[in-house]
Amino acid sequence: MGQKTDETPKYITSIGGQALIEGILMRGPKVIEVAVRTPDGTIDAEPMDFVPLRDRYPILRLPILRGVASFIESLMMGYKALQTSMDKSGMTELEEATEEDSKLDRWLDKHLGDKLGPIVAVIGGVLGVILAVALFFFLPTVCFNGLQSVFGDGFSGLRSPFEGVFRLVIFIVYMGLMGFQSDIKRMFRYHGAEHKTIFCYEAGLPLTVENIRKQRRFHPRCGTSFMVLMILIGILIGIFIPFENPFLRTPVKILCIPIVMGLGYELIRYCGRHDNVLTKIIAQPGLWMQRLTVKEPDDSMIEVAIAAMEPVIPENGEDRITV
Repeated sequence: MGQKTDETPKYITSIGGQALIEGILMRGPKVIEVAVRTPDGTIDAEPMDFVPLRDRYPILRLPILRGVASFIESLMMGYKALQTSMDKSGMTELEEATEEDSKLDRWLDKHLGDKLGPIVAVIGGVLGVILAVALFFFLPTVCFNGLQSVFGDGFSGLRSPFEGVFRLVIFIVYMGLMGFQSDIKRMFRYHGAEHKTIFCYEAGLPLTVENIRKQRRFHPRCGTSFMVLMILIGILIGIFIPFENPFLRTPVKILCIPIVMGLGYELIRYCGRHDNVLTKIIAQPGLWMQRLTVKEPDDSMIEVAIAAMEPVIPENGEDRITV
């Protein structure tokens, strides 16, 4: 039982997921489920209330626009699910127990109280955006201008490829360093459990630990692949940006981000629904990158993935494309 036969259909599914702290989010056509391994060893699974932007604004179902909407939705859902997983896994309580309040902490708590959390979140978000813009947009342009001033204008045609490779290197180094943190390393293993579970379902096999363990780790519709694809698309779009001044080039590149998101989403969507030479070429850079972000899970992580996956599978099969 559980073995694939010639009569067993193989599916490509629209169901996707995200790794969390000691848990996994799975998103189906109608249901979003968050499953977390709690400190006592049990699995706490519950649906998440979330109304997709495309349901609220039908125009966002159009090609390109749906990519932007999907990216924003992923950020919103991911943040909410991550907070849930931190609470259920006991990480929030652990952080609070290990914190030692300084005089500044006590002063802020006294004067700001419940407002402190949102204020810190906003400040952290703003600083994060500024850092990302500086590293991924401003710094590559400044570095290329420096090289051009030394070696002359003969390199001008290589500006966009240089900036794209620069961003890709930063992304690879960042993800590599993140993998050394114990909590992030476990998230990467849950990421592997998520992929393997989706592959098992797409293969038409029962969702058991034994069946899932045998599946591949690297999936063409992964968010890591999407980020790599966005960088590569950005290289092509950057060729048509005429500005060399980083204070002009950076804002223009930021304005192009929705186009990059939309094109990246359409390509990832195409790769997820087809299996041919073209899709293999498009997906390959992202699959290579997943070696950093998708690790082999243990059986307990696979159990969490099953708990997150089963409730989101629709009975009418509307998520499936038979191949």
